[in-house]
This record gives sequence, C-alpha cells and structure tokens, in this order.
Amino acid sequence: MKPRPSKKAVLALTAGVAALAAAAALAQESLLPPGFGSQPGPTNRPQQAAQPAPAQPAPGAPAAVAAPAAPALTLDPGIFAEAAAEEPAKPDELPDSARRSIAEAGPFAGMGKTAWGETDGRFLSAMMRRLDAPFASRWASITLRRALLTRVPTPSHVSAPDWVAERAWLLLRMGEADGARMLVQGVDVDRFNAKLYAVAGQSALANADAAGLCPLADGGSIRSREPVWPMARAICAALSGDTAIADVLMDQARRRTRDPQGIDVQLAERMMGVNGAGRRSVSIEWTGVNQLTAWRFGMASALGLTIPSDLMGTVGPQVIAWSARAPMVPAAERIDAAMTAARLGVFSNSALVDLYSQAADDSGDFGSDTPAGRLRACYVADGDPARISAMRGFWSGDGQGEGKRVDRYAGLILTARAAARIVPDEAHASDVADLIASMMAAGLDRKAAAWSPVVSAMSPEKGDAAWAILAVGSPRVNVDLSADRLSGVADRWAESNPQKLRLLLGALAALDRLQTQEQLQLLVDYKVGFDNQSNWARILLQAADRREPATVALMVAAGLQRTGWAGVSPAMFATMIRALNEVGLDGEARMIAAEAMSRL
Repeated sequence: MKPRPSKKAVLALTAGVAALAAAAALAQESLLPPGFGSQPGPTNRPQQAAQPAPAQPAPGAPAAVAAPAAPALTLDPGIFAEAAAEEPAKPDELPDSARRSIAEAGPFAGMGKTAWGETDGRFLSAMMRRLDAPFASRWASITLRRALLTRVPTPSHVSAPDWVAERAWLLLRMGEADGARMLVQGVDVDRFNAKLYAVAGQSALANADAAGLCPLADGGSIRSREPVWPMARAICAALSGDTAIADVLMDQARRRTRDPQGIDVQLAERMMGVNGAGRRSVSIEWTGVNQLTAWRFGMASALGLTIPSDLMGTVGPQVIAWSARAPMVPAAERIDAAMTAARLGVFSNSALVDLYSQAADDSGDFGSDTPAGRLRACYVADGDPARISAMRGFWSGDGQGEGKRVDRYAGLILTARAAARIVPDEAHASDVADLIASMMAAGLDRKAAAWSPVVSAMSPEKGDAAWAILAVGSPRVNVDLSADRLSGVADRWAESNPQKLRLLLGALAALDRLQTQEQLQLLVDYKVGFDNQSNWARILLQAADRREPATVALMVAAGLQRTGWAGVSPAMFATMIRALNEVGLDGEARMIAAEAMSRL
C-alpha cells in the first residue's frame, strides 16, 4: 500500500496548488455578543518559506491586489480630484487648551493603538481608496469597520487629515454613514485640509444632515472647488435666520451652476424654507433627472422626500444602507433598505428589530399581517413550532403571498435572537440549518453550538448543511470531524456544490481543525490549499506575523471584493481565515467561515 504523506508534506503540496488569485464599533450597539471572540487564536500555522519583507511598502497597492481605481459607489467618485492644490493659512479658532489632538484619531479603542503596526501610510491609503466595496462577506465588513474606527496614531508618510479622510471615505463606500461621521467629527474643523473637507461634506450628506454642512461651508468653499459649498452656504445662512444674506448667496450659487433651475437648486431652495426663510414653496421635479448624487440624496432625505425608485437604482447598495438611517423618512419606508444594510453589515439584529418596532409604533398597527406583527410572532407565538413557522416567512417567504421578494440572509439576521430562544429539539430537525445560520449571522455562536447534539443525531445527508456551519463556526469542535464524516460530505458536495466543499475544507484547515493524515489527504484530493505566494498573500501573512489586526482586516476585505461567494478563491479564503485566527480575531474568522456555509 502506498504510504500516506506526512502532515507537513500535505500542507506543502496544498500550498503548491494554491491559486494565484488577483484582488487581493459604531453608533449602533456592538454586533458582537458579550465575550465573543475573546480568546486569542492559535499561532501554529504550517511553516512556509520565508518571504523577504520589502524595505518600505510601495505608495500604490501591488498589482495582485489592485481593485478598480474608481469606487463602486457612483456618488461623486472624483471627490479627491476637487481638492485645492494649496492650503490657505488657517486662523486660530480655538485656544491650544481647547484643541483636540489629531495625533490619534478614532472614536473607539477597538483593536488597539498598534492595530496598523508600522505599515506605510501611503500603502494603506492606496489600498483603502482602491477597495471595491461592498464585500462578499458581512462579517468581513464588520471587522474592517472596527479597524477603521479604532483610535490609532497616524502612520508614516501620510498627513493626519488625509489619514482620517481615507478611512472615512472607505466607510462611506461600505455604507457606514454613521461611522464616517463619528470619525470626521473627532477632528476640529480648523485642522481640516481640502480632502477632509470634501469627505466631511459627503459624510453630512450621507447622513441626511443638512445642518451638518454649516460648520464646514465657509472653509469648504475656500479649500475645495466642489459645487456643493456655495449652495450649502446659502442654506446655512437661511437656517440661521439671515434671509437677506441667504438670498444673495443663493443667487451667486445659481449663477455658478450649470442648471440654475435644476433639481440641485430646487432642493437647496426647498431646504432654505424649512424655517420659514428664503424660498418657501418650491416644488421638486424629478422629471429628467437620471442620476442620484450625494447632494440629491442628502437634501431629499433631509427633507423627508421620497426619492424615485429608478434613481435609487442608479447607485450601489451602500447608498441603500445610507437611506436606512435617514431620520426624516418614515420607519416603515426604511425597512427594505434596512434589510439591505443588515446584509452589508451596517445594521445589527437589534437595530433591525428596533426599526420594525418603530414602524409599528408609528402606525399603531401590530396586526399579524404587518411586518412588525410577523416579527412579533417569531418571539411570542404559541409554542416553538409556531415561532419557527413565523421565522420561515422571513427566510423563504412562507405565508407571505406570491411574488413576495425575500432577502434570505437579511431575514436570518433579523430573526437571530428569536432563533436563540428556541429550545434545541429533534422535532425541529427540518429547520435546524436555518436556525443555526440565523444565530451565527448575529454572532450568537454559543447558542448555535447548543444544537450540536440534534445535528449529530441526524442522518449525514439531512444534517450536512447544519453540520458544516457548526464545524467552522462553533467556538470549539463539537461535531464529528472524522475523515469518514468529511469524506461523506465531500462525496455528496463534489458535484452539487464544489465551491462550498472547498471553502469548508479550507476553513477547517485554517482553523487547525484537521489533524489526522486522512483528514489532510482530503485537501490534496480536492486541490485545496493556502495561497502563500501571491503579493496579496505575502502582505497579509507578514501583517499577521507582525500582529497587525487592522492591516489583516484590510487585506481580508481586499480578498473578498466579490459580488458573491461563488467567486471567492478557496486558497485565498483559507489564507485569510488563518491570518485572522493568528492575530486574535478568531471569532471573526469563524463567523466569516460560518457565513460562507450559510450563504452557499
């Protein structure tokens, strides 16, 4: 009989078949349950040939990880191109004793002051600007958000205002309007440069905060050539009651715009009249408007106007996530947007439930055929079978009528804590995969792990889906991971779902949950390995070796620049799970792997 290869030999072989693929907490409550991910990850990754570290990272991202230069967000993508080349002298607006230091910026302690380590700021900035958000994984986005909001010193070779601007601009493109505002507002306005003024203006508009433009308008009009500032100055003068000055400024702004009677001017004049000043009765005509810009989104949302659906179709899902937070839009009209925001990682389970409740409070209707009524049934229906039946309505549309569009993964997030209230029982075996996926979607990993006895008692064929989620998502191994069990899954999925099989094997190897020669042989049989050779992988693994969790989070997001899980390279996936695990983000690593098993 041919001798089995050693574990070291198998891992060396799997590294050889790795794909050289290209593309390399917040205003709401934390999305992580108490104590989640508190244990440091193991550091015993397979040995690989040492890679020489570059003396200094290049200012631009490596070719192997370069995403399209233009962000996926179509709202004013040339934002930085409008920055003035020279900065005028800044007046002393605050005494030194009242100034906030910009040496460290970020609202939360997060991943710690050394989260980005010694990585060159030019490289980090280039990577951030080139990322094509949103990402395939909700949990990768959540992890990157934590990194971007962490209070850290400014890295080398980049100015402090530019460093804040780049982080905030990426947050906006991820749909994180609240996070971008928190980051920008941590810097005193007199420390802004042209780039930070531009991003701060976009942040105010993304948050539908017209008044938020007022502290920025004068400085922005001097330091930036963006067309929003002249109209913003007129609006702010009107909001402060200076009607005559507001009219003069609006006349000047109108002369500078390409369409003096167009939608942008209409929205500005309508905003000027909210406190009885300026043009008080301006009708908004969307006819002929074929593109939604940040100005149009921000002004319309601040006024509580409904943006035509065809215009919302001209922008990416990030803007849908912005609209989920627009305070002037009725809660009932924001539910669909909030479901999109949850899938992107912007909304948590609790934030979703709160919005459903607010919509019901506003209408006074908790009827069983309303969204809030159906969600209420997930918690208080008579018995667990009835509650699970109500949950199925959010997972698959059961009982909601023909043609009802259902966002399955968003539905799993919405019902997470309701699923956690269901007592593990073999009677619910037919729904166990969705119940476990729902809990994992909100990070309730220990609650999900309590279902492992039920899953273990099921036949392998019926239990595969739930078993796979627990195999990679549980805090510790509590399901059968024997070579026979893995071989059975491989036989069943090799034809029906080969991508899911390869991601499963890669995640198990990265989490160090494959130990025996028989288990490791499956990696060879199905050509699953680690990417140890591409530029992206070298940068990621070097960041993991230096214990830089934020840099690792950024590179993981770069590796997940996909519209879905079908395009994720198994080799890159295994490498990113391994790197997250090594820098102490083992909880996030497991949740990303569980998400893949839930969504494929």
